[in-house]
Amino acid sequence: MPSHSARKDLSLKGLELFQITARKGSLQDVSEETGLSVSTISHHLRNLEEHLSVELFNHSRRPMVLTPKGQVFLRNIDDALHAIRKAKAEASAGNIAEASYLRLGTVEDFDSDITPELAVFLSTSMPRCDFMYHTDSSHAILAMLRDRQLDLGITTTPAERLRDLQDKPLLRDPFVVVLPRAGEHLLQEVIEGRSKLPFLRFSGSLIIARQIESQLRRMGLALPHRFECGSNQTLMAMVAAGAGWTITTPLLFSRAKRFQPKLKMVAFPGKSFSRTLAIISTPDCSRSILDLVDARMRMLITQHAIKPFQETAPWLEKRFTLLS
Repeated sequence: MPSHSARKDLSLKGLELFQITARKGSLQDVSEETGLSVSTISHHLRNLEEHLSVELFNHSRRPMVLTPKGQVFLRNIDDALHAIRKAKAEASAGNIAEASYLRLGTVEDFDSDITPELAVFLSTSMPRCDFMYHTDSSHAILAMLRDRQLDLGITTTPAERLRDLQDKPLLRDPFVVVLPRAGEHLLQEVIEGRSKLPFLRFSGSLIIARQIESQLRRMGLALPHRFECGSNQTLMAMVAAGAGWTITTPLLFSRAKRFQPKLKMVAFPGKSFSRTLAIISTPDCSRSILDLVDARMRMLITQHAIKPFQETAPWLEKRFTLLS
C-alpha cells in the first residue's frame, strides 16, 4: 500500500460506490445501476483503498467479496452515508425547483392515465430535475426501494415490515368480483366453485394474489388452479370473453375500459377486504417532494378512478376511497 503522504483524498462518491459494490459484488452491475463506467468505479475504489491503506475487497474473487476489514468499514459507513443523504435531502427540501434527481417507481395499476400525467406535472414543477421512472410489480418496486435504487415508490403495502422505509397511505382499494355480463351467474355459486365458470387468478408471485388467496382460505374456499396470469388486462379480456370470473379491485377494473361493456363488477360477498396503496419512500427522500407527489396523486386518482364510479357503482363510495 502507498505511504500516508501519497494517499488520495477521501470522496463521498468513493464511499457511495464502495457501499453499492459491497452489495452487488460486480463492477458491471454497479455500472448498470449508477451509469458510470467500470473503469471510473474501479478508480474510485482504488483511491479509497489507498486512502485507508487497507484492502477492502478480495480482488481475486468473483463475485467480489469484502475482506474482514472491508466488512468492518462497511458497518461503520452505512449510518454515516444515511445521515449525509438525509442532510442533503433536508437542505434541498425547501426549494423543489432546485431538485436535481428523482427516481420514482410505480405499480402498473396507474400506467394508463395517472402515471403519465404525474410525470408531466413533475417535469414542469421541477425543471432542473433529471427523472428516472420505473414501472413494475409491487414486490419489485419494494425491492428497489430497499436497495436504494429508487427514492419513491407508489405500490401496494406489503404484509411484512417495511424496516427503514416510510409509508404514507394513499388509497383503499377493495376487492371485487368481476363476472361476464352475458349469461346468468349466481354470485354465491360462482364464489363457492359450484358454477361451470372457472376462477381466473393472478400469478402467485404477486402481492395481490397472496392477499386474495389468504381471504379465500379464511372463507374455507379452495378453488382449482386452471388459469394464472400476471396481467390484469389479460384477466379482464378472458372474463369479457366468457372464459371465467376473477377477483380484482376497482382501480384495476377502471383500467380495463375497452372490456367494461362486457363485464359486471359486484361487491365481494360477506365481509369486505381491501388492499392499501401507499407512497413509500427511503429515509433520505425530500419531504417536500413526497408531499408534492402525494397531493398530485390524490387529485389524479380522484379524477381518473374514483369519480367515474360515483354514478355506476355507488356502493363503492365508502369502500374505494382516499386515506388520510
